[in-house]
Amino acid sequence: MAASTHHRDYQLLLRLLKETRQKASVAQTELATRLDTTQTFISKVERGERRLDLIELVEIFEALNIAPEAWIKDFLQHRKAEHKQHRVTRKISA
Repeated sequence: MAASTHHRDYQLLLRLLKETRQKASVAQTELATRLDTTQTFISKVERGERRLDLIELVEIFEALNIAPEAWIKDFLQHRKAEHKQHRVTRKISA
C-alpha cells in the first residue's frame, strides 16, 4: 500500500494535479485564495511535502471547477499506462 509521498502513484497524482491547475490558468496564489489557505500550502502539496487527503483533493477540484469523477478516471488511465511501462517481471524458482 502506498503510504509515502514518494510512491510512484502519488507522484503521478501530484504531476497531474499540477498540470490540471496550470491548464485551468490558475496560479498557486489564486487557488490558495479560492481554498482560503496559503500559497505555501499549495506549493508544499505540489512538491509532495504535504500529503493530501480525499476531502482536500475534492476541495481542490471544486476550486478549479473540475469534476472529481472525470479527473480520477483520467488519473486511473494514466496510472494503468504507467504500470504497464514499469511492469516488474519476477523469476519463479522451480
